[in-house]
Amino acid sequence: MKYNRILLKLSGESAGGADGTGIDAGVLTAYAQQIKSVVSMGCQVAIVIGGGNIFRGLDSSGEGYDRVKGDQMGMLATVINSLALESFITRAGCSAKVFTSIRMEPVGELYTRDRVESALECGCVCILAGGTGNPFFTTDTAAALRAVELKCDVLLKGTRVDGVYTADPEKDPSAVRFETLTFTEALEKKLRVMDQTAFAMCSENGLPVIVFDMNREGNLEAVISGSSQGTLITP
Repeated sequence: MKYNRILLKLSGESAGGADGTGIDAGVLTAYAQQIKSVVSMGCQVAIVIGGGNIFRGLDSSGEGYDRVKGDQMGMLATVINSLALESFITRAGCSAKVFTSIRMEPVGELYTRDRVESALECGCVCILAGGTGNPFFTTDTAAALRAVELKCDVLLKGTRVDGVYTADPEKDPSAVRFETLTFTEALEKKLRVMDQTAFAMCSENGLPVIVFDMNREGNLEAVISGSSQGTLITP
């Protein structure tokens, strides 16, 4: 096993299945099985999941919502997805717990690094909800922040495609996948992997990022074992 502690970033849209909306039980069941598999190998797993299948704060400002209120609604959407994921992981026979960035007991325990580290060391999957707890920050930035705080070996970004491409492979069949990239190259090529704040945090703290296809069964286990799945982005 190459990575002992990981931060898994999942998009809200992925939880919505083919339509990218609502919560797809089949998708979360499959994710839970993959997560259980790597935990059984001894990998410590923290997860940040977005809320775009329910509400996108950034898009809402163009529809008349106040940006701060819209982002707060987006944070709550991530909590809904986190609770759903917790349920499926627990049903799969694996310990899981939701930690929230803002006080929300009894929905979830307030996030503190030390409590999450203790839970991870006990084999509990820790789902970190509510983003950073502040508006104007994406869940990508929240994932990068938590990964750095928790001293994770890698940030894994699970998507619907098997890495980073020169263009959207779902729209452009001629798009070419990158095996490896540096953060500088990704920024220079204007590749939309994560927002610049998240990128900067990973780069400055020497945290590698792997973008991979989470929807392919067994891929998560392959990635943490060091198999060449997806695209590796390094400082």
